Amino acid sequence: LYKMTAILFIEVLSLIILCIIALYLYKRHKNQKLIKSVTSLKRGTNSELNLILKLLKGGINSKTIFHDLIIKKENNKFSQVDIVIATTQGIIVIEVKDYSGWIFGNGNQTNWTQVLAYGRKKYRFYNPIKQVNSQILSLKKSLKQLDKIPFFSIIVFYGDCVLKDINYVPESTIIVKPHRLLEALDTIKHNNDPAPYENKQQIVDSLTRAVLN
Repeated sequence: LYKMTAILFIEVLSLIILCIIALYLYKRHKNQKLIKSVTSLKRGTNSELNLILKLLKGGINSKTIFHDLIIKKENNKFSQVDIVIATTQGIIVIEVKDYSGWIFGNGNQTNWTQVLAYGRKKYRFYNPIKQVNSQILSLKKSLKQLDKIPFFSIIVFYGDCVLKDINYVPESTIIVKPHRLLEALDTIKHNNDPAPYENKQQIVDSLTRAVLN
């Protein structure tokens, strides 16, 4: 009886494990299919792809999300933009960062600071607010109509980091961890009037070309 019970237990346990694996694979396939409606799984970082999945699951239309854009600048230079969302209120530029440790920054500083090992190690990185402002400037120059459209930016910090002391953030910029991304989008939606678009298709075409670049 003990032997039969043990065999039955192993069979039931094996069945449960198989069900869990099948459910995981189904969910993974479903998520990958969602991401593919916007971009390639081989394009960008895992954090960027995860963010796109959050947007899609949050109800953002895949046709309004543009990933990994390359904007042509003057003097044959280029500007890379992680994610752009075309919304009723304007264009939202999203910059994805992946850091650990404590993050300190000031909107007016050239560099921000990453602190690790309880203060024993410090690293500098370029101010992401200034980085996004430069990207927005490149986008505006790429299409005349965009000069009249409001721009907003969301800087999303992935990784095991803590936004310790961030000051002087412009009103049009929101800095968040991933779990507050949709909240940031809602804030932009409810605090701003519809943008004065002249030709939406022209903007979509311009952003699509930047993705193809």
